[in-house]
Amino acid sequence: MRLLASTLLLLGAASAEAAAFKATLLVLDDDPRLQRSRVERAYLGHPTGPAADAVAVAIKESTLELDAAGASLSIATVAAADVKGLQEAARKAEKAGAVALLADLPADALLAVADAVKLPVINLSATDDRLRQQDCRAQLWHMAPSERMRADALAQTLVARKWSTVLLLTGPSPADAQRGAVAQAALKRYGLKLAAAKPFKLSGDPRERDLANATLLTQGSHEVVWVVDSDGEFARSLPYRTATPRPVVGDGGLVALAWHAQYERYGAPQVSRRFSKANNRAMTAQDWQAWLGAKALAAAVMAAPKGPAAAVAKALATAELDGSKGVAMSFRPWDGQLRQTLLLTDGQGVISTAPIEGILHPKNALDTVGADAPEKLCKARL
Repeated sequence: MRLLASTLLLLGAASAEAAAFKATLLVLDDDPRLQRSRVERAYLGHPTGPAADAVAVAIKESTLELDAAGASLSIATVAAADVKGLQEAARKAEKAGAVALLADLPADALLAVADAVKLPVINLSATDDRLRQQDCRAQLWHMAPSERMRADALAQTLVARKWSTVLLLTGPSPADAQRGAVAQAALKRYGLKLAAAKPFKLSGDPRERDLANATLLTQGSHEVVWVVDSDGEFARSLPYRTATPRPVVGDGGLVALAWHAQYERYGAPQVSRRFSKANNRAMTAQDWQAWLGAKALAAAVMAAPKGPAAAVAKALATAELDGSKGVAMSFRPWDGQLRQTLLLTDGQGVISTAPIEGILHPKNALDTVGADAPEKLCKARL
């Protein structure tokens, strides 16, 4: 009994001395992506709930391992109305001893936060390629796949299916224009033929009705229709409305995402079930990205449980992560992007994954989707 009591006292003392690490999740007040009307529509590839939901699940799952390592990790969520407020929150977190920031923010706000602090900033949702290229930052780490990664995954899938002639339909927003250019680059990269590129526009003006007429837009000779629609409304209605029977890919039909709740391999169902049980909704790609962002930070804390913050940052940069996709995932040192398998889904189930089997790379097949090291697109990391 005395030995047992002594052991319990020692364990209690060890627990009391556990190093306490802190981080902050930065989000926007009244995030337009989470407006009720958008969440109810549940467009494929769009968030349906706050990133904090997934972060909480990840921290709960990591508690035992953190305890075993003699450390703890807490992540507080801070919302701000504008970029200035986000920068102030970031500086306050850094001054209070945070080891990292997690950010569920659009590109410009994310860059402003990264420029305000010296901490690692984990990007949970922004897919803009410029964040990995001309506007990259040395302390930015990207859980969300870039638009180029998603486009490459789709292009590889078309090659595998022998759907080689593509009609590209692009929406009216600046984001659509940028993503349409990325799609065209992916088609060229994988030797696919662009049959035509046409704009579409949803409008209440009767004079512009034909710009959203799927039958008119999809006439001509092609084997597949690739639709770029950041808003999501036109893309979701395009399958089965084409002039001739043709598969649809892009933002409708078959979509390349980081996650889908119907993925059934490598322990993925258990991840999705735990999230669903905690939050009463299906796990989306954005949820998985937030979940793995928090898990990555927890893994870094476990690797450097005594600190200092610089050691945690180094452990984060070199971490190998298991995101229940069947491969070890790590950050690309040349642009901070997480290497990862992408899931090709129609919203009902996962049809295939990318990289496609047979696509070769001299070092890591995961680097066949997205920017590779020899391209040297991120000057901040050279």
